[in-house]
Parts: sequence; structure tokens; C-alpha cells
Amino acid sequence: MTVGSLQVADACVDRPPAPAPAAGPRWNAATRVAFRFSFVYFTLYVASTQMLGGLIVLPKVNIPSIGTLPPLRNLTERVAAHLFHARLPLVVTGSGSGDKTFDFVQAFCLLAVAIAATVVWSIVDRRRQHYQTLQTWFTLFLRFSVAATMAGYGAVKVIPLQMPAPQLTRLVEPFGNFSPMGVLWYSVGASFPYEIFTGCVEVLSSVLLFIPRTAIAGALVALAATTQIFVLNMTYDVPVKLFSFHLIVMSLVLLAPDASRLANLLLLDRAAGPSTRVPLLRNPRAMRWLAGAQVAFGAYVLAMNFYGGVTRWKTFGGGAPKPSLYGIWNVDEMTVDGQSVPPLLTDAKRWRRVVFQSMTGMSFQLMSSAFVPFAVKIDDTARTLTLTKPADTSWSARFTYERPRSDRLILDGDMDGQKVRLAMHLVEHDSFLLVNRGFHWVQEYPFNR
Repeated sequence: MTVGSLQVADACVDRPPAPAPAAGPRWNAATRVAFRFSFVYFTLYVASTQMLGGLIVLPKVNIPSIGTLPPLRNLTERVAAHLFHARLPLVVTGSGSGDKTFDFVQAFCLLAVAIAATVVWSIVDRRRQHYQTLQTWFTLFLRFSVAATMAGYGAVKVIPLQMPAPQLTRLVEPFGNFSPMGVLWYSVGASFPYEIFTGCVEVLSSVLLFIPRTAIAGALVALAATTQIFVLNMTYDVPVKLFSFHLIVMSLVLLAPDASRLANLLLLDRAAGPSTRVPLLRNPRAMRWLAGAQVAFGAYVLAMNFYGGVTRWKTFGGGAPKPSLYGIWNVDEMTVDGQSVPPLLTDAKRWRRVVFQSMTGMSFQLMSSAFVPFAVKIDDTARTLTLTKPADTSWSARFTYERPRSDRLILDGDMDGQKVRLAMHLVEHDSFLLVNRGFHWVQEYPFNR
């Protein structure tokens, strides 16, 4: 038989058809809709909030949130005014709060846009069986977004900036005057080891999320950390409730594809089985390069956050320079226009203490325990103090000071058109129990004051 006849005979053999390429699993309708909504909403949320700035960390560059810029800002303000009848202008930036009217209305707008986009997407793409590839890239984006945010959260606790040690004014302020947030802030700040520990947990979640092979563990740690943050925000009235709630949901979204595997491992005592996630790239070598790039990016984000933390610590944190008159000074004698002013609790104008906290700020404490803050410029060469009020640029006061002993201070000068003289003594910082108690392994009885 010739070669040609062999080819013809071979072609005539009845063979089974070649298997079709795998089309991937078929997601149920609810899963497809949930993915579409999550993709739209959380992509918009990350881009619209401070999370975008956490992803783009550049030295001395502040990336604005897109949500504070037109046209999204205009949309938020119009919805706030016409649907929720809020008064304009809204507080948008600079307040330090994440629970402003603007934030809640903007979340509502993003929610409405995401729902509308999900409906349209579900109609147009109704024949799609799954989004495995898109899910893989979306997971990478969301993983980095949460990781960068946790890096920022953690860095300012490992370097104790977020909750500072109780300021001098706080040490002499009645506890009943503290807000719930103030109680939380300075309770944590009074124990730097605890603050550093909580920061290390948040940094750990960030590190694990940046490493592809440990991403699930990172999402679990992030879920635990953000849940604690959310509970503290809710119970101590810290205005970051909305944002911390989103971090919880994002952590859950990251864990959702492996929910059954985690349930088998943690709850049902079954084998978890291998991951069914689709790799980002098919080429193993390219995957190794991509994994290395993810780790390198994570290292950069963490390094920049810690660099910024160290810089802020030296600028206005615990490592910042202190004024020469730093401390709490109790007023022993006060005269106004030559007349002695006795220390009566009923006297609303008599000073009780003078507190020098920073290079540019100081406070007078009244007999009622209220504080009156001033901006101050100390000239140690001329031995003068110049006080100003940020809200009243035309007002100023000037004192000369004498320090006959290290624990004695005399101020003499003009204030509010009057001649004022103060004789004071220094209160030792270590005299406060909150500062000097320290840590004890062995205690025969609880020391609870």
C-alpha cells in the first residue's frame, strides 16, 4: 500500500472528536451579579477615597481623592442638597473626619451608580458564564488597596503617632472632660507597647497581602484587625466608622472565592483542596517575575509609610524638639495692674496653670480647669514670649521671663491692655501616676486607681 493510500485510509478511520477547550466553571446567577456589583462599587470607592493615595505613595506628593474633585464632587453636593436637603457648602476636606455628610452622601452616590451599572452589565453580558480572569485582576487590585491602607494604619502605630502619649494639658484636665474618642486615644497612647503591638498586627496583614502565596492569610488578619478598628470606632464615637466598615467588607470580598475551602479547613474538619483561582499569567516564568514585582511594590509602600512616620515623629511627634520652658507650671502668684488676684475657683479670669507643650503653642488653664490656647514665639536670647491668637491677627501679648531656678518661672508683661505678672513653679512630669506607674510582673494586689 502506498503512502497516499495510507493517508486516505487513516483519514477514513472513525475517530472521536478532539475535546473542546475547557470553558471554565459556570457561576450561578447570584455569584455573577455579586461580582459585577463588587467590581464596580469597590473600584469606584478606592478611586474616590484616600485609598488611592495609599496606592500611589510618592515623597512629598499628596494624591487627592477623586471623590473631592469634579465631577464626582459636584454630583455628591447636588444629591446632598436636593435629595437629602443638606445645607451647602459641605465640609469636604481638612476636618480629619471620615464620617462627614459629604462622605455618607458620596457612598450613597457610588452605591446608586454601582447598582445601575450592575443592572446594565447583567443585561448586556447575560450569557457570560464566569469572570475568572477579570476576578483574578480585580482581586489583585483590591488586595493591594487593602494592603496599602493597612500599611498606613500600621506604620503610624508602630511609630506611635496616631495615638500620642497624653499631652501635658491632658495630664491636668479632669477625666470627665474627655470625649469618648479622647478616652480611647489617650488610653492607647498611654501604653506605647500596646499601640505598637496593634500596629504590628496591621502591618502583618499588609505584608501577607502583598505576598501572593500568603494573600489569604493576609485577608484573614486584615478582617480581624479591621473588625477591631470598626468596633472601637463604633463604641468610642471615632469618626472613621464608614471607612473601617468598607475595609471589613473588602476583606470579606477577598476571602469570598475561597470561602468553601476555608469552611472545610476551619469549621468542617475536611481537606481544603487546592485553589481554583486562575493565575494572572500562563507563563510560569512571567508569573515568577510578577510575584517578585508584587513583593517589591509592597516593600516600597511599607518603606515609604515608615519613612513618612519617622519624619512626622521628628517633626511633631514624640521626637519633635521641645521648648526651653517645656512643662506644666502651677501659678503661685498672679497680679493684674499691681493688684494680687487670689486663686478662687469662682474667678473666671484667674490663671491656674501655664503649660508649654510645643515650640509654637502654649496654654493657660483657668481656675475652672478650662484651657485657653495661644500661639507662642519664645526668644531664649532676649528671654521674651510673644503670644498671638490665630483667629485674631490684631491681638498679641508680650512677656519677659525670668528663671531664677530650674523649677521657678516669672512672667511679666502686657496682655489684654493690662500689666500681668505670674510667679510659678514647675510640676515634675514624672509626678503623675499615669506616667510613673510603669510595668510590674508580680503584684500581690491589683493597683487600680
